[in-house]
Amino acid sequence: MVNIQTLDPTASPLDYYGWELRRRREAAGLTLQQLGAIIFCTGSLIGQIETTKKVPTRDFSERVDAGLGTDGQFSRLIGLVLRSQLPTWFQPYAEMEAKASYISTYQAQLVYGLFQTEEYARAVLATGSPDDLEGLLSARMERQRILERLQPPLTWVVLDEAVLHRPIGGVGVMRRQLQRLLEFNRSRWMRIQVLPFSAGEHPGLAGAFNILRFEDHPDVFYTEDMMSGHMTASPETIKEASLHYAHLQAAALSVSDSATLIARVMEERYEDRSEQDTVA
Repeated sequence: MVNIQTLDPTASPLDYYGWELRRRREAAGLTLQQLGAIIFCTGSLIGQIETTKKVPTRDFSERVDAGLGTDGQFSRLIGLVLRSQLPTWFQPYAEMEAKASYISTYQAQLVYGLFQTEEYARAVLATGSPDDLEGLLSARMERQRILERLQPPLTWVVLDEAVLHRPIGGVGVMRRQLQRLLEFNRSRWMRIQVLPFSAGEHPGLAGAFNILRFEDHPDVFYTEDMMSGHMTASPETIKEASLHYAHLQAAALSVSDSATLIARVMEERYEDRSEQDTVA
């Protein structure tokens, strides 16, 4: 006799997703294998998602909606599921980030999460040895969907030059990441400035921070340490952080000169040797 795992749909968004997927599949009279054949995946994968052993992806959700005729139900639900995979302390910030109309960020160590390529993000997240790397990665990629809106938030990033030189994931990963930054810099909604080593001491030495602005909500300041994040709407903090950010922007290279530096570092440090080998 098959042991069917009982699900509690109220336990979490992931549990609800699995419960609803099983309910919809059984209502359609389909086995795991039959649904798998329809949406081009294994029945085993569907079973793991139904029992919350695997986190679904947006692509999977869209295929389920098409295969079961569920009118976009799972495509709508997946955003909530993936946000729930973020660290608990980070979720409030992610919710505010998704509502912001203007994002200002200074990054001292890494490319800003919204601008990371999937392979760069994977290398970064893997350093923490998480139990579910794929779930965290999917959640980070889901955050980036706000940049795909018809009118995304204006996002202004100041990157310490050290970010360009830190070889996260290897040469190929960094080359593609820097290329992505150059692509972002051509968007009317996104601007990247590089704070060069020559700037010396500056207000960002204490670490990375973000300022979120909204149409109908007080500004929010966010920073984090190794174990948690800290968010506040204190007017005094916002005023001080905005002053620091203005100084960082003034000390940074212009947007145009920053793009030139990014391109130069990409070519000099992360040269595509495979092309050279092909030519040779």
